[in-house]
Amino acid sequence: MKSFVQYLYSYRKGIGAFGLFSVIFFTIFFLYGLPAEAVLYASAVCGFVGLLLFLRNYLHFQQKYRQLSLLKEEVGISLEKLPDAEHGLEALYQELLGELYRQKQQCLYENANRYQELTEYYTIWAHQIKTPIAAMDLILQREDSGFSREVRQELRRIEQYVEMVLAVLRLDSDSSDYVIREYDLDGMLRQALRKYASQFIYRKISLTYEPVGQKVVTDEKWLVFVIEQLLSNALKYTKNGSISIFLEAPKTLCIRDTGIGIAPEDLPRVFEKGYTGCNGRRDKKASGIGLYLCRRILEKLGHGISVESELGAGTVVRLDLWQKEESVFE
Repeated sequence: MKSFVQYLYSYRKGIGAFGLFSVIFFTIFFLYGLPAEAVLYASAVCGFVGLLLFLRNYLHFQQKYRQLSLLKEEVGISLEKLPDAEHGLEALYQELLGELYRQKQQCLYENANRYQELTEYYTIWAHQIKTPIAAMDLILQREDSGFSREVRQELRRIEQYVEMVLAVLRLDSDSSDYVIREYDLDGMLRQALRKYASQFIYRKISLTYEPVGQKVVTDEKWLVFVIEQLLSNALKYTKNGSISIFLEAPKTLCIRDTGIGIAPEDLPRVFEKGYTGCNGRRDKKASGIGLYLCRRILEKLGHGISVESELGAGTVVRLDLWQKEESVFE
């Protein structure tokens, strides 16, 4: 039906001209007083021939309309299925379309190369910057003072930001370094907790954690990164109190803190890229990238994430490690 309406609209001038000519013929026949039978006979013959031409032209138009509709889905890939031009103006339009397509492909190629170069540069930079960070950490370990401990905490933050840069670069790259198999959840939790053990001590935040005794199908490196991000957030927004790590049935890892909490109006948007909410605006240092990265990574791993919070009463983040467990192998 849509193609028929398009056909009528495309050939409205020709159809209008045919109707006008018919009126002219009827008027002339009437003025000359020709017999009505002759008028009707001529009209029937013209109408029949016109209907045949109309149907033939419409079928051709419908076929071409269907080809172009299908091509619309593939035009970003190739123009090979473009119908043959029927006249000079249509051929000119196709040449123009072909030139635009070639220019688009050239721009895509240049942008892809530029993005690849930037990605390689920042990946090398991120790995190189880890060397002076590790060296400074070793130097600071030689003395145990309040100043050295404070500087080491800032180094941990720098290291975390470098890891976030690497995560962004790897997440959108064509290559994948996922190693999906069964891992011990406690082993991954201990890795993350070791990294932030000094912060728990320095900030005097108590930790409640009992081994959960579970295995999960995931990628160890990426899930540890997510857990580290969540622990970092919990420590950042918990001035005093405690952080608890526990498991809920069937296989949901929970990280609860007694921090400042999240405003109700911010909760629906905490996983949006760059969204910091009222806490971030107050803190002036939040990037709004951490939870966004966690959501993206967990989606790729086939896991779920949710947040519950209340202002002044703390936050609990739940990682659904059971969700879509088998989909990671598809």
